[in-house]
Amino acid sequence: MERGPPKNRCLRLYHGPESTNEGRKSRWRGEIAGSFLPRKRQVSKSVTFAFAFDPMNIDLGKKLPVYLTEKGNIVTTILFTAGFALLFLNVYTPFGVATWFDVSRPTLWLHSSGVILAGVLVVAVSRIVMYHYVKRGRYLLIWHYLVWVAAEILAMALFFTFFEIVILKDTRPFTELLARSVQNTSLTLLLPYTFLWLWFAWRDSKKKLSGILEQPESVAQRPMVHLRDEKGVLRMSLKHSDLLYMQGSDNYVTVFYQAQEKLTKFMLRNTLRAMEEELKEAAIIRCHRSWLVNIEKVKLIRREKEGLLLELDSTPPSSVPVSRTYMHDVLAAFGHVE
Repeated sequence: MERGPPKNRCLRLYHGPESTNEGRKSRWRGEIAGSFLPRKRQVSKSVTFAFAFDPMNIDLGKKLPVYLTEKGNIVTTILFTAGFALLFLNVYTPFGVATWFDVSRPTLWLHSSGVILAGVLVVAVSRIVMYHYVKRGRYLLIWHYLVWVAAEILAMALFFTFFEIVILKDTRPFTELLARSVQNTSLTLLLPYTFLWLWFAWRDSKKKLSGILEQPESVAQRPMVHLRDEKGVLRMSLKHSDLLYMQGSDNYVTVFYQAQEKLTKFMLRNTLRAMEEELKEAAIIRCHRSWLVNIEKVKLIRREKEGLLLELDSTPPSSVPVSRTYMHDVLAAFGHVE
């Protein structure tokens, strides 16, 4: 794949005819230049993207899948890892848990579980930090994530090593204890991490496939977009294909749409948040704190120095910015997640 200049990386969409047995249809095709990976996702009845994904060929320089840093999946990772650690370390007893305390078996399980959960706290803190790091608009590459996991293993291994030295008075050399702790901690974390990664990937693929099958029908059922004010009064209805974008300012929203060969605007009293909620099923998404955009009218995604810019298929040409907060959502709408 050829690389263009750093400021000219973009996703181009162009419209071309295609003949079928049922008659003439049209489709959108994507040309990828720069950092976007080609994938296939049907956004509407006439929009298609091409993609290629080989799960056996992982590029370590590729951006980490978004599903690994979603809030719900972060919580699932923490809880599942804690549960697995309790079972694994109490049943397999790699650290000699059975010899920690001279008490009955139930009491031993209670005490050892407290120590184990204290060690797993390292994972909880680490994943919370990861979530907030990504939430601020930053991103992780796959190799960053692998290094992060290695740091979690090392931190948890150090905790158990110092516990054995300070609390259990283990007299073996520090390096021997640390090596043994790293080995056992690797099993404790890598097994649930691997399982969860595969499960999250399967669930994400299933969700995308469901969206491909269902979204064209929902868009086709709404050829018109109805715009209401804050009181719910209908103020304007226009074709979905004519709507370009909306800009919010306090309690007012300016609607920009195509009227023949010119760009026209209409203002109504409402909040951008309310408009976003009402139009979320019409392929109109938020790309900025002050902007909503009709993704079916996007013909080019260009990376500028300040961030992404969406160029729209309008006369005259128009564009809207994409803020860091909504960058992942915008790219995901086209099936391209960095």
